[in-house]
Amino acid sequence: MFHYTVETNKTLEQAVLDIEESLKRHKFGVLWQLDLAAKLQEKGVDFTQPYRILEVCNPQEAKRVVSKNSLVGYFLPCKIAVYEDNGTVKIGLPKPTVLIDIVNEPTLKEIAQHIEQTLIEAVNEAK
Repeated sequence: MFHYTVETNKTLEQAVLDIEESLKRHKFGVLWQLDLAAKLQEKGVDFTQPYRILEVCNPQEAKRVVSKNSLVGYFLPCKIAVYEDNGTVKIGLPKPTVLIDIVNEPTLKEIAQHIEQTLIEAVNEAK
């Protein structure tokens, strides 16, 4: 499976706040947050599903992976989605280990595993 996703009983707003706090504890910062529904509506597209996309980064880890292979920058920063699906709030991310396989660089697999585990821990703490 290319992603890790959990469900929470929290509101979408509370889930976003909690994942931001959890990420900070794990040395990841939120660089940017996209309110997908608001942006699409601004562009005239009828989309009302609550959906936030957080671009997150640990600068030290980003430097490590991009220094080893510049193509890894194509999937940086990491993304975490917080959205409502049929009345249930979900928090999820694409797995860095799956993405890193695309560049076929075995030396990066260990770093990707560490980043993935850290992000999963942050998501689990926030749920």
